[in-house]
Amino acid sequence: MIYRINKAFQFSAAHRLSGLAADHPCGRNHGHNYEVEFELESAELNAVGFVKDYRELDPIKKWIDETLDHRDLTEVLAPMQPSAELIAKFLFDCWWSAFPQLSAVRVRETAKTCAEYRP
Repeated sequence: MIYRINKAFQFSAAHRLSGLAADHPCGRNHGHNYEVEFELESAELNAVGFVKDYRELDPIKKWIDETLDHRDLTEVLAPMQPSAELIAKFLFDCWWSAFPQLSAVRVRETAKTCAEYRP
């Protein structure tokens, strides 16, 4: 049996993607209201009955606000291509050591799109 929890965070940022056709809109600087979702899992619950207390994830929100919110991700994440897929992997890599129960990170650029990194 595996227990899973998810917590979502929002931020707004700009980016542009390189390597696309000249007329592709994502090659131009543009912005999104991102939602990132962190999934944690465990076969066991702690003494309180949690995988992790959601409040223990507050440092992620603080870091997102200070590092990604209202920034140009093309600059912040350089030289990495700031695609949703690579942003998900970047966030996983940033936070896995602090939260070893982290099992996946999802990045939504719109309500209709989602990229996930799950090692």
